[in-house]
Amino acid sequence: MELEIVPFQKEYSSHFYDLNIEWLETYFYVEDFDREVLSDPQQFIIDPGGHIFFVKQGEKILGTVALMPHISGCLELTKMAVHPSARGKKIGQLLMQYCIDFAKERGETKLLLYSNTILENAIHIYRKYGFVEVPVEANSPYKRSNIKMELTL
Repeated sequence: MELEIVPFQKEYSSHFYDLNIEWLETYFYVEDFDREVLSDPQQFIIDPGGHIFFVKQGEKILGTVALMPHISGCLELTKMAVHPSARGKKIGQLLMQYCIDFAKERGETKLLLYSNTILENAIHIYRKYGFVEVPVEANSPYKRSNIKMELTL
């Protein structure tokens, strides 16, 4: 069955929450800030000018990602999560390429992301797509983040 990337719709809110909470609980821990944002993606991501995308196969949601306006004026690639049953099937790479193309079409000049170096596979994929490491600011929004990367578009 074919994979399809679709934009945010309110009925997908629970998938956005569930996929991201599962991923955070598997690899890290859930911060209060995470629960707040994930509980109301309309308020915290969409309304301020952000975007959320989902990968669907038939009626099943396999993955999600968000592009959020960042204080620096570019878009932050964030909240990427893939259903455990779909990991290793290049869903994350599909979402990554979609976000890069989407940002370029909108005339954005840069994407940035925050991650953690224990996620070696993710860091490898980010580098594969051209992201380079830059210093993490002292007031980083994520306690668990120890790496910041940027992609010039």
